[in-house]
Amino acid sequence: MSEFAFPPPPPPAVAIEGGGRFPVHRIYCVGRNYADHVREMGSQPTPPFFFMKPADALVANGAAIPFPPRTANLHFEIELVVAIGRDGRDIAAASALSHVFGYAAGNDLTRRDLQAAAKQGGLPWDAGKGFDHSAPVAAIRPAARGHLERGRIWLTVNGETRQESDLALMLTPVPELIAELSRLYELKAGDLIFTGTPAGVGPVQAGDRLAGGIEGLEVLRNTIR
Repeated sequence: MSEFAFPPPPPPAVAIEGGGRFPVHRIYCVGRNYADHVREMGSQPTPPFFFMKPADALVANGAAIPFPPRTANLHFEIELVVAIGRDGRDIAAASALSHVFGYAAGNDLTRRDLQAAAKQGGLPWDAGKGFDHSAPVAAIRPAARGHLERGRIWLTVNGETRQESDLALMLTPVPELIAELSRLYELKAGDLIFTGTPAGVGPVQAGDRLAGGIEGLEVLRNTIR
């Protein structure tokens, strides 16, 4: 007889290019990591800061995403996602890439109206960022095929380009993000890091088709239902 009160759900996981699945431990997200997005949100540049999404907020590539409740302003945010493959704490930036398992395209879906209300009230962002189905991620390309420092990042809605930039424009690059995050938490194999979004974020409606990609990675495609 099982020791659990009820059968535990299957562990959240992301597909790996070439086969297999990457079991996800935690999802960390970076705020304000592109200067143009900082400006469009009316904010000021800051040192990197982090928030989280639950691991079971993951959505597979190609899946339909239900329009979430309690919002009239659901936004897309295309991002480079870094998959951590080796545990570490107080990681030096110079060795940070040795902890990377691979890279993927992700979409940090945001209930912008709830996030804005939380900001105004000095409250946490959880309801605006960490809701069900808020973390679509495409297949992870293993870092053995090369690390990403630059390359086009883009997103379209119904075929119309809404976001377009380059990874080289991140205010804090991946090694420094990993180093800083590892000073706050012990990073574990299975962690995902959403590294921030460029300018052009905006609302989507039921029926919209989203496609987003990063040069060299699988394109992320989802519809809103």
